[in-house]
Amino acid sequence: MTHVVLVHGAWAGPWVWDTVLGPLRAAGHVPHALSLPGVGSWGAGDVTLDDVAGHVADHVAGLDGPVVLVGHSGGGIVVTQVAEMLPERVTGVAYVAGMMLPSGVDFGMLCDGLGLEPPVGISKWLRPTGDGRGTVVPPEAGAAVFFHEASADDAIGAARRLVPQLETARLMAPTWTPERFGTVPRLYVEATLDRSVPLTAQRWMQQLTPGAEVVSLESDHAPQLSARGELAAALVRWCGSLT
Repeated sequence: MTHVVLVHGAWAGPWVWDTVLGPLRAAGHVPHALSLPGVGSWGAGDVTLDDVAGHVADHVAGLDGPVVLVGHSGGGIVVTQVAEMLPERVTGVAYVAGMMLPSGVDFGMLCDGLGLEPPVGISKWLRPTGDGRGTVVPPEAGAAVFFHEASADDAIGAARRLVPQLETARLMAPTWTPERFGTVPRLYVEATLDRSVPLTAQRWMQQLTPGAEVVSLESDHAPQLSARGELAAALVRWCGSLT
């Protein structure tokens, strides 16, 4: 039995993992779809990567047995940081169209290094929250950028579930070392039709942070909806291979 800790990305929530929970349980694993601080609502203070990673690390520390971390999109930054904090507790780390970033590099820096013209992905469509500290994804933009390969019902439904995101809990760069995070086995699930994290950026991250096994899916930014069977199979197979 492996505990599979599922970490969502910006503007989302644990619901993004609904389609993989059943297959993971059927394979004998225990999924944990977490909610992250700084998403949906927040207080007067900023929420940093230390806060978000600490929240996930606290959950991991309370589990008995092997733990696999899975990060979607910006959740990849979080799982990288948790693996750096707890390499002795983490059996593997998987990225689903995720930000497997080099140490000290945020996504904007990565895109600048590739020469991608800003704004990249969803950034063009973001709207500020009332307090100016967060951003909101308009539903029509979410459906077109994140969920365009899903059915119309799934795309519209998912886009309407997106919530405000605190910017300090989104614009983050991991800090990791080869001796800790670098020793943990990794899987990268790339989404070839992604309009949010372009395939060129996904493959550049694979080159800059080498060593991950790669699974390629013909999907948009959310294979949980547009390639749900293939994604679930890849995660089940990989988690099984680690134990």
